[in-house]
Amino acid sequence: MNIIIESSLKTLNKTKLLLDHLDDNLLCEASVPPYHSSIGNHIRHILDFYGCIFNVSSNNKVDLTARSRNKDVASDCECAQNYLDSIIQKLNTELINVTDTILVIDDLGMGKSEIHYTFGALLAQANSHTIHHYAIINYILEGLKISFDDSEFGYNPTTPKETSLS
Repeated sequence: MNIIIESSLKTLNKTKLLLDHLDDNLLCEASVPPYHSSIGNHIRHILDFYGCIFNVSSNNKVDLTARSRNKDVASDCECAQNYLDSIIQKLNTELINVTDTILVIDDLGMGKSEIHYTFGALLAQANSHTIHHYAIINYILEGLKISFDDSEFGYNPTTPKETSLS
């Protein structure tokens, strides 16, 4: 298995652990300022990004603006878990050639743009994007006073670690 796919699986498995730790009420709780977004909204957004990746058109295009935005994923732990399982299954079973070139459609703030990627680069972006949203989820967890025992959750692997001075 390719390291990009392994990294994505390792990162996405943290979503499973998180969902196992929450109930539907906590998943959609949006009381933490300043943005008042919920953990569920971030999980849905993460999974939608991956969902777009696996919705490659016949002419080898991936449209990152065509997300499903299923509201049930943001409010129902079982629905979110099922969506997550489907993404993980695709990462595990689809024949993914990370060097294949694809055309990605995205909106970078100036309208839709078409950008040439490799499939591996898009998966790497999805992985970093997921970690970024984990950092926001970590902030929400802290605001809700929910303990989640994973010292790496929300931290990019390149983030310098504190070292103690002896």
